[in-house]
Amino acid sequence: MQLQFPITPDEFTRSEQMILEYIGSHTDEFLFLPIGQISAQLGLSDATLSRFARRVGCRDFKALKSLVMEQSGSHGPAVKLAGTLQEEGGFSLSAWIRQQQLYLEKTLEQIDETEFNRAVTALSKAQHVFIHGKNASSALARLLNFRLRRLGLQVTLLPSGGSELIEGLSFAEKDDLVVLFSFSKLSREGRILLDYQKEIGYQTLCFTSRTYLPEEQRADINLFAYRGSEREYHSLSAPTVLTDALVVAVSERRGTAGLQKLSELHRLKKRYFSE
Repeated sequence: MQLQFPITPDEFTRSEQMILEYIGSHTDEFLFLPIGQISAQLGLSDATLSRFARRVGCRDFKALKSLVMEQSGSHGPAVKLAGTLQEEGGFSLSAWIRQQQLYLEKTLEQIDETEFNRAVTALSKAQHVFIHGKNASSALARLLNFRLRRLGLQVTLLPSGGSELIEGLSFAEKDDLVVLFSFSKLSREGRILLDYQKEIGYQTLCFTSRTYLPEEQRADINLFAYRGSEREYHSLSAPTVLTDALVVAVSERRGTAGLQKLSELHRLKKRYFSE
């Protein structure tokens, strides 16, 4: 990475050149690690790093990290986590929980309740529900799969990718529902799910963190969940709450059918695993 500073590289001292090279070749580590660990790795003092920050026009070392983050153009998980920690001034449990509350409030402000009710109806009436999630979203997919099966719905958890995804999707029919998690962008697998819908005619339900979706990337039903800004660590708090909210609403919609399935499950567990 080539950083742009108000002074040229030939004006740097030997120590400053070492810091510059470290930033360029270990950008994620530089953004994530505290000043003490970086200085220890370079064999320099904290004061030397602080002076370097001021020499390149930054107020302090924290401001230098912000500058590097801005110029790096990287949006990888390490950069996002570093950005979150930097904004918080280090990790604080109470600050983190308050931040999740903010995410929930932003979700509540922007989610369409009519769309949510449509999702409840689609899940309740589907002949079969197919669920797809990859990477971090696979945890949400497994959670939704687990919860819906306990209510007695016919559910299939689709493989995250490859030919196995196609094999699982080939069983989908017109009266089915395909659920996908597509937060910051539509994956290749997501495009497959939406494209195959045109041929089969099943409904689609998408969890997203984008307020604008191009027409070709829109599912039949789209549920918004806020996960943080582009450069923040992307939390699953709001999507998880939204997932559980759907399950509870579906349980209410199914009435005694869902309760009977849960009661039977409880009876069997008590019978065979009570010891």
